[in-house]
Amino acid sequence: MGDEQAEQRRASTGGQHSAVEEGGCASPERWRPFRRWTGWLVLVLAGLLWQQWPQLSGLWSGKRATGEESAKGGKGDWRGKGGPIPVLTTRASMGPIRVQLEALGTVTPAQLVVVKSRVDGPLLRVAFQEGAMVEAGQLLAEIDPKPFLIQLEQAKGQLLRDQAQLENARRDASRYRTLLKDDSVSRQQAETQQSLVQQYLGTVQVDQAQVESAQLQLSYTRISAPLAGMVGLRQVDPGNMIRQSDNNGLVSIAQVRPIQVLFTLAEDQLPRLLPYWQAGTALAVTLYDRERKNRLAEGKLLTLDNQIDSSTGTIKLKAEFANADGRLFPNQFVNVSLTLEERPQAVLIPAAAVQRSRKGSFVYRVKEDQTVSQQMVTLGPSQGELTAIEEGLQAGEKVVLEGVDKLREGSKIQEPAQEGGERGSHDKRGQPARGQ
Repeated sequence: MGDEQAEQRRASTGGQHSAVEEGGCASPERWRPFRRWTGWLVLVLAGLLWQQWPQLSGLWSGKRATGEESAKGGKGDWRGKGGPIPVLTTRASMGPIRVQLEALGTVTPAQLVVVKSRVDGPLLRVAFQEGAMVEAGQLLAEIDPKPFLIQLEQAKGQLLRDQAQLENARRDASRYRTLLKDDSVSRQQAETQQSLVQQYLGTVQVDQAQVESAQLQLSYTRISAPLAGMVGLRQVDPGNMIRQSDNNGLVSIAQVRPIQVLFTLAEDQLPRLLPYWQAGTALAVTLYDRERKNRLAEGKLLTLDNQIDSSTGTIKLKAEFANADGRLFPNQFVNVSLTLEERPQAVLIPAAAVQRSRKGSFVYRVKEDQTVSQQMVTLGPSQGELTAIEEGLQAGEKVVLEGVDKLREGSKIQEPAQEGGERGSHDKRGQPARGQ
């Protein structure tokens, strides 16, 4: 019985092995289509790689070359590209320059008066033309003088009456003095008569003052110009009643020859001005129009205020101008240039050529081999687009004007060629300069 069971177990085990073997033989058949597609995919990828190989090999070679050049410290520019850097250059030149302070100003009359009447009365006539120039003492207008003539005649009549009484009192006083010597009158009577003389004398003096006052009031009916200048628009027409209390007056007169300009400077600029002012130096002032294109006038600094305006941090200054041509007009806006010093010869370059670093100001100086070097410079005064160089640069030396952002110490540069094969450069004002 046991032998039969063992035989059955062996038969069962053998059947399982046969099934596994059959399944193992069937597996390669199922995967055969996938292997065929894999083969085709490998062939396609190999073809694509063969087609793109020249480009890939060139890119790899370029990267290796760039890496080697960087490792060797090659002379490429700041972006890693070789070749000279295009720039524009200019040459330092010798020329005059002014040490100036710039400001904004307003033209003001040297004097401005509002002509008012000193007496009340109807305005008879106006003797001036609006906007015209008048001289000091010139008749401007006339008020009806009749009431003032009457007052004058009345004062004169009072004076004559009191003068007659004074003369009579003096004669009586003389008689009393004679009679007093003969004891014909008392001393009291003589002294009383002498006091009466003094009383009439005071009355006459009052009358004389009234006559002079009436004459003065009469003279006020003729309104004259108190100064020479330009008259404005009249405020009262003939026939109107004018009074002393009128705020607008009759007309205004502005003294415009000479004329003045008020301008302000920042308190930080005052230390530059004070040494020249305290030394008594005559400082020239130049006026320009709003756009700074046209020069209007030349004058001199007249005075400066005695204190700084704390609300604005500025100080007021006043300059005077002859204004013979009448180009300056009251309340006109002007640009002011206050000249502190004028240097006839200075090394000048455009301000755009000056660079700044932590070490100070410098320029890129062009060498003969068309390379540049950083040249430290000491800056002087500036005028417009030009800057004076105190130290570090000589006249005739070439510096870079444009394209400095790409430069480094020792960079190779290239100037664009102009007509005729010349290298491009700029003159001291930053304009193209030929033949340099």
